[in-house]
Amino acid sequence: MSLQNYRLINIDKLDPESSSNFPVSTLSPPVAPISSADVQSLAGQIRQLLRGGDTEGALRGALENAPYGGDDRSKEVHLATVVEILQSIKQSDMSPVLSRIYKSEGGTEILDVLMKYLYKGMAHGSQMPGSSGKSVSPQPTGFSQVVSRGGGEGGGAAMSVLLSWHEKVGYLADNREHYPVVEAAGDPVGSCGPITLGDWADKAE
Repeated sequence: MSLQNYRLINIDKLDPESSSNFPVSTLSPPVAPISSADVQSLAGQIRQLLRGGDTEGALRGALENAPYGGDDRSKEVHLATVVEILQSIKQSDMSPVLSRIYKSEGGTEILDVLMKYLYKGMAHGSQMPGSSGKSVSPQPTGFSQVVSRGGGEGGGAAMSVLLSWHEKVGYLADNREHYPVVEAAGDPVGSCGPITLGDWADKAE
């Protein structure tokens, strides 16, 4: 009778909760598919709000209509739209806008999505969608805006804006500014279950 080498046993196969025993894709919530054309159309509507001066409405519209069911390109386009909105809001208006959204119906969920986009944008670094190969032009918004030209300053300017928004959202969440970056950055905006501001605050303690 031959002896079994227990070191070669795949113990994950014996664990009913192991990912080896169920499809990992089932962990993602079902989402309705959305076409690139729909995402581009939404971006156009949002820019109309920006041109009309309704920056808060544009931000809410972008965050409430995140293209979870879109392809990678659609998500990159929407990320660029969100970053454009954030850059268009004056620094002095950031906290009031966040406060009004937070206190409104569904406000915490909207800010959860915003936090995910902030981490997604920061993960891009200098390769920020919409900023590659562009330079920066001073604007009356309190932040520099990205315009078409050669140069690599756009990503740095966008990063500064994202960090400022991150600080404001963190302060709003019970004055806690430090959240577990790995968990939020690991969620490609919609692939995992929702991580709430309350969850971040509890884990920051």
